[in-house]
Amino acid sequence: MNWRNSEARYGLIAAGLHWFIALFFLGNLGLGFYMIDLKLSDPNLFPLYQLHKSFGICIFLIVTLRLSWRFIDTPPALPKSMAWWEKMAASLTHLGLYTILVAMPLTGWIIVSASPINIPTLIFDTIPVPHIGFIATDPDKDQWLAVGQWAHWLLAWSAGAAVFLHAAAALRHHFILKDDILRRMLPWAS
Repeated sequence: MNWRNSEARYGLIAAGLHWFIALFFLGNLGLGFYMIDLKLSDPNLFPLYQLHKSFGICIFLIVTLRLSWRFIDTPPALPKSMAWWEKMAASLTHLGLYTILVAMPLTGWIIVSASPINIPTLIFDTIPVPHIGFIATDPDKDQWLAVGQWAHWLLAWSAGAAVFLHAAAALRHHFILKDDILRRMLPWAS
């Protein structure tokens, strides 16, 4: 497998970033849904929130790298055999996924910046991340908190739907249409 994309398949960098983001995003999404049911008195809640924030920030940075790489290294074109509506659906799903992957960490940052608890964010208990200044000092930051929480919740459920569509389409191409859409993203496939 080449480092860069070809007309036929994704390169090692694009495919590696894709699977790394997928693994960590799905794990962090699951962690977020798990934390919803924890009581405030649970001793695991604070460390899990810190872990969730750390992974969210890392995912944001890696997604930024992935998007930058997409501009540098053009992805392979969709097969000519795909109908226009399939290409449109694929493009809209990708746009939705990237929007979610960028917006979720940003809404999380809004939440921690507007939180009345004012707990610092430390990436893996090491690197401090400042709050968003104008939100943290806003006398009406409770409104920021409400909007941030609502948006984060909505994005989480939207992520579930978008990931399902993305995976279902890839599996449809692989098992039903028997084309190379899925294989071209698999680092171990030739």
